[in-house]
Amino acid sequence: MALTDPIGDALTCIRNASRVSKERVDVKASYIITEILKILKHEKFIFDYRLIEDKKQGILRVYLRRPNEPTRSITRIIRVSKPGLRRYAKRDEIPTVLSGLGVCVMSTPQGLLTGEDAKKRGVGGELLLKVW
Repeated sequence: MALTDPIGDALTCIRNASRVSKERVDVKASYIITEILKILKHEKFIFDYRLIEDKKQGILRVYLRRPNEPTRSITRIIRVSKPGLRRYAKRDEIPTVLSGLGVCVMSTPQGLLTGEDAKKRGVGGELLLKVW
């Protein structure tokens, strides 16, 4: 069965694993999910991720937290723009998440960016997700 929303499926896997305090979770690999994980790693919401090759599309192993290391944990991760209803934001309408404690990830003409980076570059785009 084909997935209609692979980003939403990956975020659900990460959200569920974070809620039960798992150290790692496996999601199906794609380019956009890899870029989202790069942003989450840069913002220190996840510890690391690794591509595991299989004979199909590959698997991304996401390491959520490291034992004995203080890191930000994912409290909530929400998919904003869905396949049935796309959400866009102009460059002056980019939302801030929890007064700057969270991050929104946007798909812009310059690639996937956080909301703050998109504001600095002066570009708008599709709001993919919010995390805090």
